[in-house]
Amino acid sequence: MAMMARMRSLAPWFILLVGGLFVLFMVISDSRVLEFLGQRSQNVGSIDGEEISYQEFSDLVERARQNQERSTGQTIDETQMDFFRDQVWDALITQKLLQKKIKEYGIIVTDDEVREALLGPNPPEELKRQFTDSAGVFNRQLYEQAMRDPRNKQIVLFYEDMVREQLQQQKLQNYLFASVVVGDEEVKEHFIRQNIKMRADYVLVSISAIPDNDIKVSDSELERYYEKHKEDYKIEPSRKLKYVLFRRIPSKSDSLGIKSNLEAIVAKIKNDTASFKSYVQIYSDQPYKRDTISITALPVQVRDILLKSNKGDVVGPINTYEGYTVYKLIDKVKSKSEVVRASHILVRSTGNDKADLEKANQIYNELIRGANFATVAKLKSEDPGSASNGGDLGWFSKGQMVKEFEDACFKGKIGEIQKPVKTTYGYHIIKVTGKLNEDFVIEKITNRIQLSASTLDKLYQDAADFAYVAKENDFESEAKMMKYDVIETPSFTEDAIAIPGLGVNKALVKWAFENNLGDVSDVFKVPAGYVVVKISDVTKAGFRKFEEVKNLIKTKVIEEKKFEKALSIAKQIRAKLGDNGDKKLALSVWDKARVDSTTEFTSTGFIPALGQEYAFSNYALKGEINKWSQPVKGRMGVYLINVRYRTKFDPSTFEMQKLAIRRELTQNKRNYLLNLWLEEIKKQAKIVDNRYLFYR
Repeated sequence: MAMMARMRSLAPWFILLVGGLFVLFMVISDSRVLEFLGQRSQNVGSIDGEEISYQEFSDLVERARQNQERSTGQTIDETQMDFFRDQVWDALITQKLLQKKIKEYGIIVTDDEVREALLGPNPPEELKRQFTDSAGVFNRQLYEQAMRDPRNKQIVLFYEDMVREQLQQQKLQNYLFASVVVGDEEVKEHFIRQNIKMRADYVLVSISAIPDNDIKVSDSELERYYEKHKEDYKIEPSRKLKYVLFRRIPSKSDSLGIKSNLEAIVAKIKNDTASFKSYVQIYSDQPYKRDTISITALPVQVRDILLKSNKGDVVGPINTYEGYTVYKLIDKVKSKSEVVRASHILVRSTGNDKADLEKANQIYNELIRGANFATVAKLKSEDPGSASNGGDLGWFSKGQMVKEFEDACFKGKIGEIQKPVKTTYGYHIIKVTGKLNEDFVIEKITNRIQLSASTLDKLYQDAADFAYVAKENDFESEAKMMKYDVIETPSFTEDAIAIPGLGVNKALVKWAFENNLGDVSDVFKVPAGYVVVKISDVTKAGFRKFEEVKNLIKTKVIEEKKFEKALSIAKQIRAKLGDNGDKKLALSVWDKARVDSTTEFTSTGFIPALGQEYAFSNYALKGEINKWSQPVKGRMGVYLINVRYRTKFDPSTFEMQKLAIRRELTQNKRNYLLNLWLEEIKKQAKIVDNRYLFYR
């Protein structure tokens, strides 16, 4: 029985490891048992004509979630479930299409092949590891005994199915990768590009140094360029949407519900002998910890309350950025550094220091005569961030403010209004309102303010009600009547991953391209909430008109002409330099030339101080040593290059690295081929995704 338990314990772990390239392949295939449950009544979509029931998909999501949480030890938050479902859906599409291809290619795995994989000399590592002792010795006898034990029949059958599918995948990969070959020359070329190092002198005639005004362009030249490069201005079909977004944010009642619950807990704590820690462990969204914390690290809403509290006090619930929080003040202890609280009125620097100081002194004198600091700050301070708070900057420690301001605050007396202090921002009239050299030792219960099910239902119903009336009447007028904001997206194409402003929703993109101008949608779920959209613009495939792109074309033509001029200048410089002339001679031909030398680089393309310059590095790899090149067109302009140093090819090092390089290049080619192949079969497949009707 212990052996059976061990075998069973392997199942979820094995599934996780097998995924690899074809994520969740085995988990998904196991979901076929659902077909025996009867006629499917609800479908979340279809994949090349094969219907996918809600039950099948939701069961698959749940088992994938359990596997994920088992492997990572972390719970998937509800806010992440939409993204997780998308991953499972994509994996399901891949698996179903792969199954079709396996049948199409006639890929078969025999029972003998499965037995050989399980009982042959090399059992799956995932199973083998379970029968390996701490010294790394595999107990073959115990393994075979477990595999042949009749009590383990169902588990063994399960693993046979898993291994069969593994072997099918492997055969499919072998079929696809049969054409992937890496030649000796490719390996050698890769080694050279990674290992051969060079240095060079160069002269750069940069196109950015040629003024636009020096280049004359006629309309006829622009039109010729447009006709020659018309494909560059091709328009893909696109859509714009007007939408009303119903944001998924907690309601006032959600907030009050959390607060009321915590108020009841606080009342219980105050009449209970149990430790505060025990309440944290039961009721807090965050794990228990005891913190010693500076007042500057506390939420603003809590600072004054804890300052006035005594050791042992329980305060709250207080609404902070973490949610509603209840604090227990364990102690106040001496801090390593002092903090201060100050208010200020800023007279911002205008460049006229005398006038700025005069204005600051006028405000200072007004305060000295008894004017209320907070009132004057609201009216006259030019720091909008603090003016609305009566000049209050809150608590801060050393190093948070500019030095002159910091010195005035830490040296100033509490309650004293200081004469104007000058900083780079202008003149400050400062009033220190507090000093503290204590930290707080606290424990806390925190409850995040979360959307309740009832709020979520109401939000969805509001969106559904709006969708109904917007379809019956007018989208914009109904939104205006109901005081909803109408926003319009920028244009997006059919292959868009996300809709600008709304985020990722493939189903909504698909809907936008399957419907017509003015059509109003049902409710769709997007990351921020629920949305109802109207197709506000439909652009068909075609080409942008010449007048629309004229300025863009002009920029391109000017650039081309600059390269022509740079080439002409470079030829003149080359004539001046000859084969071995001093690079500084270039300046006598064109004083804007950049004359410099590189540090060491390889031919992978990146050159220090120049960036990605493949033409430069390719020439440096093959050009003559100590001889000026003919002009070489690069990304930034036209180069003359004199290679001063290049390491030699090392046959012995190459022999040592050759196998690893071939393996790397082969894997890269296989990955590239596989991605292209998967993209293509998905593009050709007919996918219907109606999940948005089921999940909200």
